[in-house]
Amino acid sequence: MKPGIHPAYGPVVFRDRAAGHAFLTRSTMTSDKTIEWEDGNTYPVVDVEISNVSHPFYTGTARVLDTAGRVERFERRYGTREAR
Repeated sequence: MKPGIHPAYGPVVFRDRAAGHAFLTRSTMTSDKTIEWEDGNTYPVVDVEISNVSHPFYTGTARVLDTAGRVERFERRYGTREAR
């Protein structure tokens, strides 16, 4: 890599505000806030709104929308399309 043009890449703690879950990873993101991690070191912390712990897709709480009846409901309201 070309020196001097890439951002610093180091350990960062991401904290999910919705679930209260935090995880340590490496990133180019930075923050003025810090947190003392389980290993005794202090790392910058970035607060996120949603992570895999609180996202409905990953937790299995996602709702399935009824898409099968939409066309039929539209045709009932506005009629079927005439042949050209």
